[in-house]
Amino acid sequence: MNGKFPQNFLWGGATAANQVEGAWDEEGKGPSIVDAIPGGKQRLTIVSSPEFDFSLDPQRFTYPNHKGIDHYHRFKQDIALFAEMGFKCYRFSIAWTRIYPNGVEETPNEAGLAHYQQVIDECLAYGIEPVITLSHYEMPLKLATEYGGWKNRALVAFFERFARTVLERFGDKVKYWMTFNEINSAAHFPIMSQGLIVNSGALEPQAKFQAWHNQFVASSTAVKIAREVNPQIQMGCMILYATTYAWDCHPINQLTALQSQQAFNLYCTDVQAGGKYPYYAKSLWKKLGVELSIEPGDLALIADYTVDYIGFSYYMSTTLNETNPDVDSAQGNLLGGVRNPFLEASEWGWEIDPVGLRIALNQLYDRYQKPLFIVENGLGAIDKPDENNYIADDYRINYLRKHIEAMAEAIDDGVELMGYTPWGCIDLVSMSTGEMSKRYGFIYVDLDDNIAGSGNRYKKKSFSWYQQVIASNGADLS
Repeated sequence: MNGKFPQNFLWGGATAANQVEGAWDEEGKGPSIVDAIPGGKQRLTIVSSPEFDFSLDPQRFTYPNHKGIDHYHRFKQDIALFAEMGFKCYRFSIAWTRIYPNGVEETPNEAGLAHYQQVIDECLAYGIEPVITLSHYEMPLKLATEYGGWKNRALVAFFERFARTVLERFGDKVKYWMTFNEINSAAHFPIMSQGLIVNSGALEPQAKFQAWHNQFVASSTAVKIAREVNPQIQMGCMILYATTYAWDCHPINQLTALQSQQAFNLYCTDVQAGGKYPYYAKSLWKKLGVELSIEPGDLALIADYTVDYIGFSYYMSTTLNETNPDVDSAQGNLLGGVRNPFLEASEWGWEIDPVGLRIALNQLYDRYQKPLFIVENGLGAIDKPDENNYIADDYRINYLRKHIEAMAEAIDDGVELMGYTPWGCIDLVSMSTGEMSKRYGFIYVDLDDNIAGSGNRYKKKSFSWYQQVIASNGADLS
């Protein structure tokens, strides 16, 4: 490993409000879409059914996000642990529903603003830079049930009000922001980022692409507000990136991989970072029967207010095959595809590919020439504490070590990388399964899948390992 991390490299960790905070109905907070999504391994199957309509049914389902890990009340304790690890930054999200409970109010909920002021001040007291996601899979429930999600242009104005409120309140203290978490993930699960379910267009390309357009306008609007509030603010986009391979060298599989790369990994970033719809967009729209409603001024706004950096999550690569029906599918891989015989997989079937991260970094930097920020990466695993509540999670250390090595190699390749915030730096409720048992953190939280337990925090072996990584600025990965 030859690459050296820059001296100002942002080592840290990442969470999302709906997965850690709990307190889902306290101090004026309204319900978000995730508050209406059941927990359990069938979570994504349930929300993909035509019957799902966001109705809460506590007789049939559990809702672990309602309690989370109680970070809302315990953030000081948690941030102190992050500081002990040496975090340079902490990526978290502001719950839209704490500021505008239903998304449509004209005045914000002051209790919500006061809470995030405390969280920000606590971070800054330890010298930790807040990295804030404006919308992380937690739009107000009313905007999904009564407005039909992001396909409705009305949401642009609601989001603008929210973004302006928090940017004006916190823009003098918070330098790093992102607009929409994993905006491109709507290709696979549009409920999370766009608020679309089957009966509001989740299966319809027209609804998804219109929702994306509206989000692009909202994103550029947020960038514009940030520039006005404080020119020092760095506003990024955020995508889910899965390095894409063809299963073999058959030209059809190579073409499939190329087109998938464009449609999934690059489409949203081409607009948010490149400032315009890409050359292949019209062909893609035609193939899918999409006709966008674009209002006057939209394209100029998108062109004038591109993001400053590209944030992305990287968990796995995906391998595509169109020609051989006998190839095994990649069971459990979040984005589908076929099994890659050269890769191992996690307990949840997510294929582990550190070299794919180096490829991703090179692909993104080559295309956009903007700073990159890995804002999610990590290993979800079942951790089994011993009698002293200690977890020797060498499997997680090994995973992270290999990915950090790949980052260093990409820096050596010439990539400009700003920072690294592993996902779920403290155990939290999984997005894909709504479970606590799928753990990512350096810190163990004593709660089960029903959110029963003491809630006590315990340091895993990876805690001291990551502490050493940060202290050495990535030089000591032993």
